[in-house]
Amino acid sequence: MSQLSTKHLLGIKDITEADIRLILETAANFKEVINRPIKKVPSLRDITIANIFFENSTRTRLSFELAEKRLSADVVNFSSSNSSVKKGETLVDTVNNILAMKVDMVVMRHASPGAPHFLARNIKANIVNAGDGTHEHPTQALLDAFSMQEKLGDLAGKKVAIIGDILHSRVALSNIFCLQKLGAEVMVCGPITLLPKYIASLGVKVELDVKKALEWCDVANVLRIQLERQQIKYFPSLREYSLYYGINKKMLQALNKEIVIMHPGPINRGVELSSDAADSEHSIILNQVENGVAVRMAVLYLLAGIKG
Repeated sequence: MSQLSTKHLLGIKDITEADIRLILETAANFKEVINRPIKKVPSLRDITIANIFFENSTRTRLSFELAEKRLSADVVNFSSSNSSVKKGETLVDTVNNILAMKVDMVVMRHASPGAPHFLARNIKANIVNAGDGTHEHPTQALLDAFSMQEKLGDLAGKKVAIIGDILHSRVALSNIFCLQKLGAEVMVCGPITLLPKYIASLGVKVELDVKKALEWCDVANVLRIQLERQQIKYFPSLREYSLYYGINKKMLQALNKEIVIMHPGPINRGVELSSDAADSEHSIILNQVENGVAVRMAVLYLLAGIKG
């Protein structure tokens, strides 16, 4: 298989295992490219990509922009904070106005779950979902899988614990879908108030004790507490959360095996992860950031070959 089964990347739920494996194989080739002295290839020359972000982003936006420029694409950056959206313009009108300027592909982050799916039904360009509310973040799941594979080899049978604020996390859902399609076992762990009611129906194990989760897993993917999405208090204080669910190096050293620590960023140091754990030999957090560029290059390159 040398082509994706879809013209959009809206979510991991919508793509096949073969699509995931093709993206990861292509990303491995691009990782070799970005480590050369000359890091640019002409693969997307004459393709114009619009980065449309309706929510704040640092890593994802920079990573996509760098991936686009490494592929020699023309890049247009759009931020809703200084646009006509503030004057009442609709999402479809905003994007159609951008497409009228002959843009080929749209990378979009939006606060509303399903916004990229809505857009895909209404416009002709390829859409890449860079995060839609608390729904999905497909490229993060792909770069996480790529980073795990790089460290552990084939993920079939590997045990991955996703620890933290599962309820408000788009990373958790995409990771669950991606890891299951690659044959891994998945556990979610966090305070019961931060676990969605339906979560066990996705075929994941549920654990409330972080020490038991660490003893079970090969990889711990630690998520931050998303205070900006929380309308009510889900736990008494950050100090108490850190006391019961924070991971530190002492806990990792007490395990009878080596495990891998991951985090999609930004890290709240001293809350979900202590500095000595985040910067330890267990951590591949900076590898994730590097791999994000290669994975996003792969996604853009593969989608650019699919029109119609």
